[in-house]
Amino acid sequence: MEKEKKPNTPKFNMYWFYGLVVAILLGTTFFGGTDSLSNAGKINISNFENYLNAGDIKEVLIIRNKSSVRVSLKPEALSKQEHANVRTTNFLGQENIAGPHYQFEVGSLELFEEKLETARNQGIDFRWDFITVENRWMDVFISFLPIIIIIGVWIFLMRRMSGGGAGGPGGQIFNIGKSKAKLFDQNIDVKITFEDVAGLEGAKEEIQEIVDFLKNPKKYTVLGGKIPKGALLVGLPGTGKTLLAKAVAGEAKVPFFSLSGSDFVEMFVGVGASRVRDLFKQAKDKSPAIIFIDEIDAIGRARGKSNFTGSNDERENTLNQLLTEMDGFGTNTNVIVIAATNRADVLDKALMRAGRFDRQIYVDLPDLKERKEIFKVHLKPLKVTKTLDIDFLSKQTPGFSGADIANVCNEAALIAARKNKKSVGKQDFLDAVDRIVGGLEKKNKIITPEEKKTIAFHEAGHALVSWLLEHAAPLVKVTIVPRGQSLGAAWYLPEERQIVRTEQMLDEMCAALGGRAAEKVIFDKISTGALSDLEKVTRQARSMVSVYGLNDKLGNITYYDSTGQADYNFTKPYSEETAQKIDEEISKIIELQYQRAISILKKSKTKLNALAERLLDKEVIFKDDLERILGRRPFDKETEETQPTQKTKKTTAKKPNE
Repeated sequence: MEKEKKPNTPKFNMYWFYGLVVAILLGTTFFGGTDSLSNAGKINISNFENYLNAGDIKEVLIIRNKSSVRVSLKPEALSKQEHANVRTTNFLGQENIAGPHYQFEVGSLELFEEKLETARNQGIDFRWDFITVENRWMDVFISFLPIIIIIGVWIFLMRRMSGGGAGGPGGQIFNIGKSKAKLFDQNIDVKITFEDVAGLEGAKEEIQEIVDFLKNPKKYTVLGGKIPKGALLVGLPGTGKTLLAKAVAGEAKVPFFSLSGSDFVEMFVGVGASRVRDLFKQAKDKSPAIIFIDEIDAIGRARGKSNFTGSNDERENTLNQLLTEMDGFGTNTNVIVIAATNRADVLDKALMRAGRFDRQIYVDLPDLKERKEIFKVHLKPLKVTKTLDIDFLSKQTPGFSGADIANVCNEAALIAARKNKKSVGKQDFLDAVDRIVGGLEKKNKIITPEEKKTIAFHEAGHALVSWLLEHAAPLVKVTIVPRGQSLGAAWYLPEERQIVRTEQMLDEMCAALGGRAAEKVIFDKISTGALSDLEKVTRQARSMVSVYGLNDKLGNITYYDSTGQADYNFTKPYSEETAQKIDEEISKIIELQYQRAISILKKSKTKLNALAERLLDKEVIFKDDLERILGRRPFDKETEETQPTQKTKKTTAKKPNE
């Protein structure tokens, strides 16, 4: 049943009070003092002299401070027709009999006083006197005017700061401790549902179960179970954590509070904890409800690691309050907290325990099938060609996140529009992948013929070595056109592996060093163009030795700390002697693969020259060009897709900034 609507009663408005005060002040100004009830008529001095000579005047009062005169008539004079107008009632409804009945202004009080003395000497019967009119209310008002102005300005500023000023409610001084969480209405604010979330099947299943907890709590509590307190979404940037939360907001028929971890942070002490309390209070008032905190690592970092001074840490206070609200005395079980982060390793252990975040949902990069589904979602608003192969697109984007795929689709549409096409085709998507992975082509960049030749042999070395090694990623495109910061680039289509063996890593390192090896074989010189290659192989070699335990000399040992606490240690987890061994083994592995690449290229020097000449001629060569020169790759699987224009993963020969 819908709640009965209460009749709309007029709300009190402060402006009514302000208007009343102004009216009172105006009233005291115009009607204040001893003449506040007067209803005297205006006459001139000639009329006064006539009334005086006729004996109609009873009293004359001269007001010194206003240079004016008030005249009161005798009772018998009021019955005359010429004075009939002064008998009218005043604004209070009282008949004006006592007077004053007339008033007029005089220029010189001394001359007027002489006229009155002359009239009295002539025997005219009347009284006259001098008075001073005081407006006490006006005097009081003038004395308090500075204070009134200060109070008025203060009220104006405070009203602006509490709601009407820039920043809106909650960002001002009176509401600074209020939560900045936005309450979403599934009918208005959020149009995303689980149907709009492609892939992420495992994460969707768990997050859907949480929504079901709130919709049908008795289904789970009847067996004695407890509804989970919270769920933590963990994954790389762009994998769809926030999108999942938006889908929850669209699916859940319960209030959904959304805010970022940085919304708790403020320059004032105690504001973060206050906002946490206010957030949970709002959620409990509207329970069952869902609270979504994006980028929770802004306030959830491990305590005591950065507080070297021993001073009060505002972020720690905020985290302590969050811990208390999630699992403390008086906790309301009808409020579920969903948080997202890509830095789960830095979060506080107390925050991660069961009872606070009961579930940790890992949102991984999409696989081949999931990328296909993501492409279908992002291709809906685009005008694409009927022959577009989505399976092909999904195979060309290994390692791409959902955000990357969305960017590819958008970039492809922009490229097609730039070419004045009616629809987005296959080549537009391939160009978009090139643009995102390698950067914008710089065909007008000035490169000397000698540099161009060096780059051609460098990229040909990559292509030849990777083609001849079994576990190296198959190369699909080579270019010597400058793109981004790269002077040349080689695109690979890496195999999607869950585990990597030693020989696979060694083959990849050898292929990465093929460019520098080609320079050594052909020119007997090396250049700075292999910077990115050296960076890659050094990182791989270090991982083999110190992380994965793939080195015979050091054995089955790792110095990797998955908890992330190693960043805060001042000492290394190994001795100086071990550090020297690690450096020696890293250098040994790299040099062995470098010599291996040189050996391969020396045996196939003729093919290397042919590839380089082809590159210098065409500037871009594809997989079919390599097959014509080198023959079919013996390690290709029969089921592997062979497309002449495949372009994906980058390995660039970069020129460092000098």
